[in-house]
Amino acid sequence: MRLSTLIFLGFFVVILLSLIDSYVNNLLSSKVNQNTIFLTRSESIIRNSSKLHKSIIEMQSGFRGFLLTDEEGFLQSYYHGLKIIPVLFKEQVKLVSSSKAQIKKLDSISALHSEWIIYANSLIVAKRETGPSGASHYYNLFETKLRKQVGKRINDRITLIFRSFDRTEYQVREQRRDLLTASIQRTKTYSFIFTLLTVAVGLLCSIYVVKLISHRIKQMVKLAESISKGEFILVQDDKHDELSSLSDSLNIMSQTLSKNIKELEKRNKELNQFAYVVSHDLKAPIRGIYNVVQWIEEDLGKEISPEMRQYLNIIPQRITRMEDLIHGLLDFARISRDKPAKEKVDLNKMLKEIIEILVPGNFKVTIDAMPVLFTERIRLEQVFSNLITNAVKYTQREDAELMIFCAELQDAFQFTVTDNGIGIDPQYHGKIFEIFQTLREKHDKESTGVGLAIVKRIIEEIHSTIKVESEPGKGSSFIFTWPKN
Repeated sequence: MRLSTLIFLGFFVVILLSLIDSYVNNLLSSKVNQNTIFLTRSESIIRNSSKLHKSIIEMQSGFRGFLLTDEEGFLQSYYHGLKIIPVLFKEQVKLVSSSKAQIKKLDSISALHSEWIIYANSLIVAKRETGPSGASHYYNLFETKLRKQVGKRINDRITLIFRSFDRTEYQVREQRRDLLTASIQRTKTYSFIFTLLTVAVGLLCSIYVVKLISHRIKQMVKLAESISKGEFILVQDDKHDELSSLSDSLNIMSQTLSKNIKELEKRNKELNQFAYVVSHDLKAPIRGIYNVVQWIEEDLGKEISPEMRQYLNIIPQRITRMEDLIHGLLDFARISRDKPAKEKVDLNKMLKEIIEILVPGNFKVTIDAMPVLFTERIRLEQVFSNLITNAVKYTQREDAELMIFCAELQDAFQFTVTDNGIGIDPQYHGKIFEIFQTLREKHDKESTGVGLAIVKRIIEEIHSTIKVESEPGKGSSFIFTWPKN
């Protein structure tokens, strides 16, 4: 399966869990809202029931006060109840519309209250007419209804129904409160579970994909490191995804490099053999020419003219130059093939030995304090030897001076070899590092044009730098860097 498909599936599962979580939370939230509305409505029903019952009781109190005192002021609450109680009944019926049992109780209360109003109105009217003509009617009602507690029985029944109504509503409210609490708790629980699942699935998918990718990338990094060390192994990858193409490319590169390196080693070996054969074959005729010159001088002796003697003297010089060129060429070709072992090198001691061999006594030599390095002694010695030899060649004056300085950088040392010789024109600063390029005349036996080319190649082999700062008549400074380790 492709990596993009795995990543897509992981995201799809996480998004699906999030959608399910949102859907479940929405359902649970709806239930919470519904239970909250029911609970709020139940509280309104109980509050309205209390208000309704209180209004009925106030009507009854005003009615009794009027009968006892014959004061019309007591009937204000009675008449106020006649106006407000129907409205309260209507609101209450609307609030309990979903409960037939509660509506039935309200109907019963309404019927009893209407019956009580008829009873109360008859007594109020009779009370007002207690004059000579109406006294008998009032006392008749008093004896038949009031004394027999007809109104009290109605009110007691109303009170009982109200108590039943309120008790039922309290029970409903408690049920709704429990349902609301359970809904809230359920919402929290499901939210926590789905959040935990989402995080867990996301983490597991991420860990799986990262582990899968990182393991294979580590194999590829190991392959690249092995290739850099010259070990051309192959990475085994049986997957068929985006990284497989990279694995195949690395394997192909490893196989190609292995083939090319083997071919290069074969060619180097052949070139090495060729160089030695050529050098041997070239030296043989050179030695033969030298011998022929000696025989001519021995056989002819005094018969050789001065002009011929001059010509014969030139030949050994050319032979020596040819030998130097051959040796220089072999040294130049040997740089990339030979890998000297590293060792501890005291530069102070090494430079002292080089100067004793290469620098004439008339030179004033100044050397900075030099470090001790763990490096390839032969190559570093070649660099300093060639630069010092070059300084001696081009400094032909009585006050000749040679200075060698050292500066420590972050990861390397910077060395400067300075002389007060003839200097180099800036237009030749790049050319002098090319093989067989020299600023001396071609007949000068000491100028082969290989020394600075060898220096530059050694410096490039260790990934360091070299440059020259010089002007005609002002000497030269060759500045190069060398790794600390």
